[in-house]
Amino acid sequence: MEAMGRPHEAFESVHVAGTNGKGSTASMLAAIATASGRRVGLHTSPHLFHLSERLRLDGVPAPEAWIADAVARFRTVMEEVRPSFFEALTALSFLYFAEENVDLAVVEVGLGGRLDATNILLPRLSLITNIALEHTDVLGETLEAIAREKAGIIKPAVPVLTAAEQPEVIAVIRAVAAGQKAPHHQLQDEVQALDAASALGGLTLRVRTPLRSFEALEVGLPGLHQQANALLALRAAELLFDDLGAGPIYTGLREVRRLAGLRGRLEVLQDQPLVVADVAHNLPSLKAALAFVRAHRPQDRLYVLLGVMRDKDVAGMARALAEAQATVYPLQPDSERAVPIDVLAAHLRAQGAKVVEGSDLAEGRAWFRRVATAGAVFLITGSHQVVAHAPALWGLSVSE
Repeated sequence: MEAMGRPHEAFESVHVAGTNGKGSTASMLAAIATASGRRVGLHTSPHLFHLSERLRLDGVPAPEAWIADAVARFRTVMEEVRPSFFEALTALSFLYFAEENVDLAVVEVGLGGRLDATNILLPRLSLITNIALEHTDVLGETLEAIAREKAGIIKPAVPVLTAAEQPEVIAVIRAVAAGQKAPHHQLQDEVQALDAASALGGLTLRVRTPLRSFEALEVGLPGLHQQANALLALRAAELLFDDLGAGPIYTGLREVRRLAGLRGRLEVLQDQPLVVADVAHNLPSLKAALAFVRAHRPQDRLYVLLGVMRDKDVAGMARALAEAQATVYPLQPDSERAVPIDVLAAHLRAQGAKVVEGSDLAEGRAWFRRVATAGAVFLITGSHQVVAHAPALWGLSVSE
């Protein structure tokens, strides 16, 4: 940052940490800000189709030519500092946002919070979505330990808003906030969801905040688990912008896919039979995806194409699939961290899941077309690397 001219100090920002929902919350907040007429940078990870998605301006990935030029400009210092891939992309994001003179950057934490590369920011607002057991080898083996790492994004006198629900987690966040003299906002104390209806295309909510009531508030991301993320983004927008009316909130949440460029969250690729792609890559997010397809097609046979990474709760995910009575087609994502097909199949069988012989995604699609009837659901999930290739196989472009 020093060599680049400290670009992270050139714009106002919001910093988003948590276990699940970080990317969705960040995208919804960015979409609201864009809908209000602001110029908005959005940094998320990992990318789905191309690394340029990690640095977006009003939902549009950075031009590849700009990235190539920026790398060339700072090649010498990068060779000296030797940043990780994530650190390099974070630095490029901040440089891009500074050079594009954004009004606000919404920045998602990569891992944890306290020691994350993004934590160089001094934001206007810190968000913590929720806390669950994850990356225990790095972040700690208890919810309290993980919460302390996530709460490491809290800065002196900078307000923090959280949707965490566990009393022990809230206690940690509150204590860190008090130590930093940072105003603490608990979402459940400030926002009420009076009603929620779920459909394949998204949610419709009735919401009351300290400022106003919202009727028929549409959220363009499906799944009831998106309710907390939407409310967190909504309340964050109210805390950030004194001049914000209801209009940008309605538009931003409804048009989040278009305004923020978000893909792969319970994305319906085909309706009959139903084909859904979701980047769920840990146990809570997989359970949410399974709950969604079961809620909307409860009687249909469930087929799941699954590829996961070694640092995940593979046994727990296998157990959830067995409980959902899914027939699983295992595959190995294109990553050195991926669980091999035979190992994944063994985990699935050990938990009582029905498993067929797996291969790659294209073969998995061909298998599904052979076995599926109109009353079937095909869920493609387990990692970003799996979902990244799904839209093209169903004739959708990466920009649709």
